[in-house]
Amino acid sequence: MVIGTVNANATTTVAAATTTVANVAQETNEAAAEDLGFHQELKKRFIEGGPGFMGIVLLCLILGLAIAIERIIFLNLSTTNSKKLTQNVEDALASGGIEAAKEVCRNTKGPVASIFYQGLDRADEDIDAAEKAVVAYGGVQMGQLEKNVSWISLFIALAPMLGFMGTVIGMIQAFDKIEAAGDMQPSLVAGGIKVALLTTVFGLIVAIILQIFYNYIIAKIDSIVNDMEDSSITLMDLLVRHKK
Repeated sequence: MVIGTVNANATTTVAAATTTVANVAQETNEAAAEDLGFHQELKKRFIEGGPGFMGIVLLCLILGLAIAIERIIFLNLSTTNSKKLTQNVEDALASGGIEAAKEVCRNTKGPVASIFYQGLDRADEDIDAAEKAVVAYGGVQMGQLEKNVSWISLFIALAPMLGFMGTVIGMIQAFDKIEAAGDMQPSLVAGGIKVALLTTVFGLIVAIILQIFYNYIIAKIDSIVNDMEDSSITLMDLLVRHKK
């Protein structure tokens, strides 16, 4: 009886240990699945979505991000400390005249300095000629700031539309399978519907990402344009005072 009790206790202990090990293994597997991370899950879903529409949506994202990054770099390089530039131009006008002020503008980067230079270059004629030069060259600089931005808005509109098209095509394929089988079985249509919905999700994700960059770029352009307009008015005042 003692030996039987010992064997029973040993069996119970082994069973409990086995259960514990199994639970630990299950938790480890779950943790490993969670450790795959967002990128791995995204990659998995992207592959499940199919190479057709997913590849086109990915191309929209790559091209849109490339243009957005180029515009952000260009706009940051075009940003000028207009107050400092105005003060330097005013000091140069007072000490060395128009040529000294033009030299200051030549040594400064950005559209504001370019507009100042064009206005100063026409200052010897009259104020109206300088003002027309500033307005005309301001339009040219605005065009440079807005260059290629329309392509980003195109990709923002195109990505979700491609996703919706993939969804519609996936639904059509799912109904084709139902028609061919002659029976409504969830297993027949589940895969096609999942693929269809994945294209929509990725299209919307691409549109959201590009929309954030687009809004930042537009806000940056508006800030630079407002700075250009304020600086142009200040330049005209400086030229009027210099003429006197």
